[in-house]
Amino acid sequence: MAVLEKIRVKLGIFITVVIALALLSFIIDPSTLQSVSATMSSKYDVGEINGKTVSYNEFQKDVEYYTSINEMMTGTTASTEQQQVAIRNQAWQELINKFLFLKNAKAAGISVSESEMLALTTGDMVSPMIAQNPAFMDESGNFSKERLVQFVQQAGSDQSGSLKSYWNYLQNTIYTQQYYAKYGSLFTQSDFTNPLMLANEVEDNNNTTDVEFVMVPYGFATDSTIVVSDSEIKAYYDSHKKFYKQPASRDIEYVVIEVKPSDEDIAATNKMVTDVYDEFATTDNMKNFLLKNSDRQLSTYYYKRGELNTISPDINDFVFNDGKGASKVFTKNNTFYVARVLDTKMIPDSVYVRHILLQGDQESLADSLVDVLKRGKESFSNLAALYSADQNTATPERGDIGWMTQTYMIPGFESVMTAKLNTIFTLDTQYGKHIVEVTDRTEPIEKKQVAILERETLASKETFNDYYAKANAVAAKSEGKYENFKKAVEEEGLYAHPMNRMLESSDRLGAIDDTKEVTRWVFEQKKPGKVSNIITVNNNYFFVVALTGIHKEGYASVSEVSSSIKSILYAEKRGEKVASEVAEKIKGLGSMEAIASALETSVSTKEGITFASMTSQGLDPKFIGAVSVAEPGKISAPLAGNIGVYVYKVTAHDTGAFFTEDDAKARDAQMSQYSLQMLLPVMIQDADVTDNRARFY
Repeated sequence: MAVLEKIRVKLGIFITVVIALALLSFIIDPSTLQSVSATMSSKYDVGEINGKTVSYNEFQKDVEYYTSINEMMTGTTASTEQQQVAIRNQAWQELINKFLFLKNAKAAGISVSESEMLALTTGDMVSPMIAQNPAFMDESGNFSKERLVQFVQQAGSDQSGSLKSYWNYLQNTIYTQQYYAKYGSLFTQSDFTNPLMLANEVEDNNNTTDVEFVMVPYGFATDSTIVVSDSEIKAYYDSHKKFYKQPASRDIEYVVIEVKPSDEDIAATNKMVTDVYDEFATTDNMKNFLLKNSDRQLSTYYYKRGELNTISPDINDFVFNDGKGASKVFTKNNTFYVARVLDTKMIPDSVYVRHILLQGDQESLADSLVDVLKRGKESFSNLAALYSADQNTATPERGDIGWMTQTYMIPGFESVMTAKLNTIFTLDTQYGKHIVEVTDRTEPIEKKQVAILERETLASKETFNDYYAKANAVAAKSEGKYENFKKAVEEEGLYAHPMNRMLESSDRLGAIDDTKEVTRWVFEQKKPGKVSNIITVNNNYFFVVALTGIHKEGYASVSEVSSSIKSILYAEKRGEKVASEVAEKIKGLGSMEAIASALETSVSTKEGITFASMTSQGLDPKFIGAVSVAEPGKISAPLAGNIGVYVYKVTAHDTGAFFTEDDAKARDAQMSQYSLQMLLPVMIQDADVTDNRARFY
């Protein structure tokens, strides 16, 4: 009984917790518990900045914010992978600024006041972010304070919030830039070179040396008598450990099989194109025809000479040198093309457009406003300004849009490219009714609208399966083990590509992009020796990957760097040994000629050696450093350099005039600029910033 009582006491708390968890799981949906657990796990953190954890959800909100800013600035919602990477980098940089840089700058006593911000945004010392912003420029391309004031007023009444969001972005960027400018000035203004320092710098860099020397090269054969012990490697590692800090990385070997269309696939695609050729040459409904038969759809774009070269030089030659009917079938990289000219016009590259946008009930005003403008009772600019001042009828869009091109175009505005200059007309778009005027344009040139029938040859299902089977043979034979992988690769007659020190951010293997799935698999493995199943990339490449090594973040272990340390210590011992042998051979000799004879070599001469000048490149750095301070006329002891052992005699030290004060000032400025560039990296290193974005993107 006493034992049972003891068990009840000891396990009472544990049993209570178990019952509570059981009840909780009954009341709360399991997916909710999983979601909460995931949120609390550091596995879902994008990083840590100065002690502040950044979750994926937090970071993604910032990414979405900067994506919307980018859309407002570019006028398009489409973005390339490169642009998305740039947006994510911008979001991360802003977090670095917020949680690290601004805190350090403020701790240094720096501040940016409200009055200062007012002066930088709408005052007398407007930031370049605003002064050079096209949204705030007049027709002549000059900064217009009136346009800026109008924008700020409109941002306050914009119900969509987009203008306010953009204005907040500008202010925040200017605010941060001002801190960077002030913090940087702490270093640039304190980096002072007085006249004495400048004179010494000029003198030091004008010193030249003339020297006679002999050199005994080490050669490439390994000296088996030189032994580097494990204890020596460990001692070197301990004294140089700070140089062996490393990010997490992996060593892999991989087989990649590219899916390529067969000759039968290419012939089939060629037949598909030739079967519809006559219809392409005669159809009156090109849009529907291309929708059914082509990889490239009908475009309203008008091409000028040379632009079609990016698709096919053959097509460009046909369109601008012939252009009659349909072209013959052209091929490029297993893609088939046929071109047909649909229209020819004289079109400028760009036009300058201004407008007034009327929405909702205001659209009924369009005819009367156009009448006012056409009768010359008000100028376009005055009328736009009048409606900008009247917030009851004003809309956020009015005034100069600026230069527009075929690719930089508001949807629905395409007709402005061929509109008459200084003519008022209206356009209906998804945004409302616009009163439009084209005030300037570049010289019109001949351009052509071209329909292109394009069919890329794709691997057939049978071809795809053949390549998949080949990759599957390697994966199946490997059975997840590296030793089997090596045998399978050899049996299948394939090559295993090695890649060492792969980073978690890697998204490219060799010439193949978008290999993030390979990287994710590699970093999910806990032990080397594992082999993957087939990993498909871009539906075009099959990878089978073997993990051969794991390098953890932090300091590399002795075993990881022992080979490089051994090479360093071997070189040092070899230098010492050869220098000792040379010293013994030349003992008692008093001339460079006698020394050269004893070493079975000849005396070389070098004039004008400078310690800091680029003219000294190509010589052994140890040799340059030694001769620059050596006593003239005295034969040196053997010097172990990087490529051999030197014995030398300085014949003269001279002072030239090739390094001037301007050179010294320019180099000091470069060093100062380098220091500024290193400020943030040093802060990031000191704060142990962790960047795990590569796990998610």
